[in-house]
Amino acid sequence: MNAFSSPRIAGLPLALVVLPLLLAGCALLGPREESPREPGVGPTVSWSEVPGWERGVQSGAWPALLRTCQRLGSTPEWRAICNEAEVHPEPSHAQARFFMRTRFLPRRMVNGEEDNRGLITGYYVPLLEGSREPTDRYKYPLYRPPDDLLRISLESRFRSLSGKRVRGRITRDRKVVPYYDRAQIEGPAEPLAGNELLWVDSRVDRFFLHIQGSGRVRLPDGEVVKVGYADQNGHPYTSIGRILIERGEIPREEVSLPTIRQWLRENPGEVRSLLNENPSYVFFQIRDNDLDGPLGSLGIPLTPRRSLAVDPDHIPLGYPVWMTTKLPEADHGGGQRPFRRLTFAQDTGGAIRGPVRADLFTGQGVPGEWLAGRMKDGGRLFVLQPAWTYEPSGTRLAGEPNGPES
Repeated sequence: MNAFSSPRIAGLPLALVVLPLLLAGCALLGPREESPREPGVGPTVSWSEVPGWERGVQSGAWPALLRTCQRLGSTPEWRAICNEAEVHPEPSHAQARFFMRTRFLPRRMVNGEEDNRGLITGYYVPLLEGSREPTDRYKYPLYRPPDDLLRISLESRFRSLSGKRVRGRITRDRKVVPYYDRAQIEGPAEPLAGNELLWVDSRVDRFFLHIQGSGRVRLPDGEVVKVGYADQNGHPYTSIGRILIERGEIPREEVSLPTIRQWLRENPGEVRSLLNENPSYVFFQIRDNDLDGPLGSLGIPLTPRRSLAVDPDHIPLGYPVWMTTKLPEADHGGGQRPFRRLTFAQDTGGAIRGPVRADLFTGQGVPGEWLAGRMKDGGRLFVLQPAWTYEPSGTRLAGEPNGPES
């Protein structure tokens, strides 16, 4: 007998009659919580206030849910959820929707503005051309984490540093100073010589690999090597798109990956100085080629169009996030279409800051780059919080609908 087996009303377990009502309206639990004055996680809302929820294809997010369970499944609030989800690896859309609705509470993310809209962008896994040895063509190195990179942990003493990546190095006179920035690393002194992992043929492609955090490098013999984020130099990320806007080079409404790449092609003499405006520098490691997709900050492979990079100061890693935004379309003259989807917070990024800010993982190669490069629109986020711990139901989705899918 499972937690939803008895008693029954008109053939249904009593818990199935009461539970969705409690989770949907929250009115029975007391007055609605007021929106917080400060940005962050807002009040619990009813499922009817989550745009597009009843028409969603929530079963498409099941692989991302199971991957989250690889990391969170042993925690008290996730254990029962994950045990039951793993028993049903291929639910229908209606079953997946019902499962999520009866096990999570939707909470609106707020940014202090009236409509609580934030910025939604995309990121992808680029493919670069490279070599294991430097040549006249392959002359731009990807570095592994250097031995002199200090990982400094001061959170226990300085709370303002909580969650921050503090990096440094020791000078000859034994002073701890910030680690080299981008301009120093790629300058004539070459302080990281000897730490090369691979060499690639494009300074610009290498720069965007740093931003994406992981990618693939195709070697001259056709072998493809996966590289992933290993560490960072501790300097803050600076957007070169924002710099081009401030300089009047590209209008704000036209800034995208394609327009930035075009500007760089048309101004080759300014490429190096512009890229150095971003002092942040990423170090890489070679990933197992058997991995199904790049690894996110949660340590699990990312799922295209289902994995999000978020600010973990506001959204816990691993949590489901309902996202509403618009996606560009290639076949409609540069138009957009609504995009409302169940995703999972499985990654982070240096440019992803704030409660209503997210980066959607769009996939690999040219299709992923095309979409990610053009994604830049407003959107809203709803984080789904586990409702409470309960016992798994066994071999059948607890309360799965018997009728046709909606």
